[in-house]
Amino acid sequence: MTYSSWETLKKDCLSCEKCQLKNGRTQVVFGTGNRQAKVLFIGEGPGEQEDKQGKPFVGRSGQYLDKMLAAVGLDRNKDLYIANIVKCRPPQNRDPQPEEQEACLPWLRAQTALIRPKIIVCLGRIAAMKLIRPDFKITREHGIFFEKAGVAMMATLHPAALLRNPAAKPGALQDMLALRTKMEELGLAEPETFPDEPCP
Repeated sequence: MTYSSWETLKKDCLSCEKCQLKNGRTQVVFGTGNRQAKVLFIGEGPGEQEDKQGKPFVGRSGQYLDKMLAAVGLDRNKDLYIANIVKCRPPQNRDPQPEEQEACLPWLRAQTALIRPKIIVCLGRIAAMKLIRPDFKITREHGIFFEKAGVAMMATLHPAALLRNPAAKPGALQDMLALRTKMEELGLAEPETFPDEPCP
């Protein structure tokens, strides 16, 4: 279904019962950020705090994502929009199953059609394998831009994975710097010089 209105899309999405994830959710986590932004961040699915608050990336991993964005002069509410592959929390934060991803993907496609992003950033391997390439290797290919249908697509390590493996944080910060550079190239951000600072 094609949507011309965010309000109609959100209303329909919030009442979705297309897969079994509906049974355990507190609420649907639709998305948040600037709907006019041309940068779209896509994660895999909500966690516990996201399920409670109804917003993506508001738990510990979301707080760390905010720190990484701030380190390169970006703000989630102004410079991008954030959504997930699935809009309801999988039990015990397990990976969303293929049939759950397929059931939920039309909502993400509708969001993407309304935003018409110039850049898509996949947060973690699940999103990257679904949206960029099924055999995508997140540890080897993060930070590399690919073009699909005129959109620059890049994957970075999921913030939750960075909290579990702090040694990977510098590489993820380089991904954010690469994003900032790409945004400047496409006229989506003003050029900015960043001091050499430790990874947040």
